[in-house]
Amino acid sequence: MNIRFDPTIAALPATLNPEALRKALCDIYCNDPERRTATITLPYAKEAELVIQQAKAENIIDNAEHRDDEILLTTSRQTFWQSPQPWLKAPASSETPLQYMESNGTRHPVRPTNTEGTIYERHFPQIDMTFSLRTADPDADSEVFSAWMNLDRVAHFWDQRGTRAEHAAYLAERRNDPHMHPMIGYFDDHPFGYFEFYWAKEDRLGPFYDAGDFDRGLHLLIGDAQFQSAGKLKAWWSGVLHYMFIDDPRTERLVGEPRVDHVRHIAFMHRMGFYTLKEFDFPHKRAALTVIERKKFFDDFRF
Repeated sequence: MNIRFDPTIAALPATLNPEALRKALCDIYCNDPERRTATITLPYAKEAELVIQQAKAENIIDNAEHRDDEILLTTSRQTFWQSPQPWLKAPASSETPLQYMESNGTRHPVRPTNTEGTIYERHFPQIDMTFSLRTADPDADSEVFSAWMNLDRVAHFWDQRGTRAEHAAYLAERRNDPHMHPMIGYFDDHPFGYFEFYWAKEDRLGPFYDAGDFDRGLHLLIGDAQFQSAGKLKAWWSGVLHYMFIDDPRTERLVGEPRVDHVRHIAFMHRMGFYTLKEFDFPHKRAALTVIERKKFFDDFRF
């Protein structure tokens, strides 16, 4: 695909900026999930050289080539989708200095402090809705979270029925656990699910496989069933996995440990690119260890 740069996106090459390039690429890749590469053609201007160097440094483009009076900017889906911007709305986990500590006999990196508010946000043109992840607030979110936990279909797998006070305490505990980040998922401004991200190395899952320092896992529940329809289901899964990889480029694997009898959930994970490494026994359940690797996700997944 080769497009001419639209002057409505950036007025002139002299005023061109990385954000304008990023917006142009969003228009290309977000509206065409199958797109693997694209080229943007700009009229040549000496003033654009610094901006192009900055775009390369920020991994917005792969390369720039001069041809006569034009500049050809080449891009790829791997480069575009692995950029933390414009998706991350909070400091990335990778910004935490690499230091090590020990928890319960396990040596692991020091984890970032959970930030408040919106962490990730992305518009999905296919359903014309904006998906976001926001750090769970034990006070503000406990009412809807408690209602979800007491649903029969949720309680069957989570076994966490209880009162609002008990569920507020649960969220507070997760907020205070440095290896976890509890979030509420939204479409537009409608809360629909709970997502509990964790670093696998020091998690209960860690001893059951050769966990890497930056492997990351996920527990989830969908409280509002209307968001399990095909288009919305793929959208929030796409957003969740995308967030987990771009939050830290050192994360090479994402893992899960669903109950083995959660057949529908595991089957969908397989369609998303996960594979089941093995089955194993937790004290409270028999689980499937599911894995997806960074290369597989960015090479094959259709966003």
